Amino acid sequence: MSDTPVVTRFAPSPTGFLHIGGARTALFNWLYARGRGGKFLLRIEDTDRARSTPEATQAILDGLTWLGLDWDGDAVSQFESAERHAAVAHEMLAAGKAYKCFSTQDEIEAFRQTARAEGRSTLFRSPWRDVPEADHPDAPFVVRIKAPTEGRITIEDTVQGEVTWKAETLDDMVLLRSDGTPVYMLAVVVDDHDMGVTHVIRGDDHLANAARQSMIYTAMGWDLPVYAHIPLIHGPDGKKLSKRHGSLGVEEYIAMGYTPAGMRNYLARLGWSHGDDEVFTTAQALEWFDMDGIGKAPARLDFKKMENINRHHIGMSDSDTMLRDMQSYLRAKGEPPLPDDKAAAFRDAFGALDVADKTLGDLLGKFAFVLDEPPFTRDEKAEKALDPVSRGILKELTPQLQTVSWEREPLEQAVMGFAEAQDLKFGKLAAPLRVALSGRVTSPSVFDMMMIIGRDETLARLQAVID
Repeated sequence: MSDTPVVTRFAPSPTGFLHIGGARTALFNWLYARGRGGKFLLRIEDTDRARSTPEATQAILDGLTWLGLDWDGDAVSQFESAERHAAVAHEMLAAGKAYKCFSTQDEIEAFRQTARAEGRSTLFRSPWRDVPEADHPDAPFVVRIKAPTEGRITIEDTVQGEVTWKAETLDDMVLLRSDGTPVYMLAVVVDDHDMGVTHVIRGDDHLANAARQSMIYTAMGWDLPVYAHIPLIHGPDGKKLSKRHGSLGVEEYIAMGYTPAGMRNYLARLGWSHGDDEVFTTAQALEWFDMDGIGKAPARLDFKKMENINRHHIGMSDSDTMLRDMQSYLRAKGEPPLPDDKAAAFRDAFGALDVADKTLGDLLGKFAFVLDEPPFTRDEKAEKALDPVSRGILKELTPQLQTVSWEREPLEQAVMGFAEAQDLKFGKLAAPLRVALSGRVTSPSVFDMMMIIGRDETLARLQAVID
């Protein structure tokens, strides 16, 4: 299969939102395919009609789009291929690789109860496996695969290594239900084969499925894909990730202020490594990603590390990308996007400042000086910084700023010279100046703000607090 173009797939069930484990699985598949010039396909496994919803499907598509994981062609619906799945089961039936089983649920349960009572295996062995067609009753039946009854089934997994099951531990799996509809196990194999999937990269909770699914490949004479079962993500406490560990949907991570680039970097490092590299670009991940770097131990979710990586990516981003990410963040928070004038102000300010904020929420607060409209609503700390003495200092400073050349160095010299002449530490002057320009006690450098908002707006804001 080495000469065959790589084709991977992500196959979520639309019964809920795109959780972080699914996002990482999608990312690994995307990186592996895209890094080798292959295809990354998307299949929506919507055979559970009672639980599958259009809203969940859309949330999955939106989550992948936000992450920047583009797929080839249209997203495929598994349910729409049900006839094809059933046809394959009938092929196996005709070839003697499967059989009709007329055992009822009551009979199967009675067998299991007896087996438990006698201390035997409860694995159901159908009495109909070798009954000829002529002796079949006119009654409902399921179609079962003829599983091997001796020997072993072995999977070569690129992450887990060689994995073997004894044939006696596997039952004759149902392929078609009594109403003729295909089961999930059959649908997955047929879809992967028909879509030309060469590599199945998924969570190791599917490892046992590989044994059962391989029986279908073998029965049909199809080549098995390359399997890579990746360890699951655990919470910070080392236990299997669940809702008790906090926000799990990608939409919630967007609302927490993480960027797509930061999340791609963090998720890539969650179970995969490239030497000691912690922070890297998507281009580097595409170049570096391979199966050898995937560990066998479960990865632990670490919000501090996620924030640190996100901080680096905010600092590495360009203005247009950061504006797009900010608009996505505001939408996820249920807030209106920045209007055109504020968007332009944000873009210009981001391009002019060196930022190192952990989240987009922190960044939004830092840019209040260009996004909020004076007069600012000030909190108690900000009001305290504008006491009568501080206002008096600003009143004396303002005339000196009216005549200075509006460039960084002359501005710094004028303000520092004023502080020295007044026998003031710069911090004593910077605090009221910061509040006057931004309405907040924390903000970018006062000189950065002066340069960005310009002479007229700076003087107007100072005059407003003096008055």
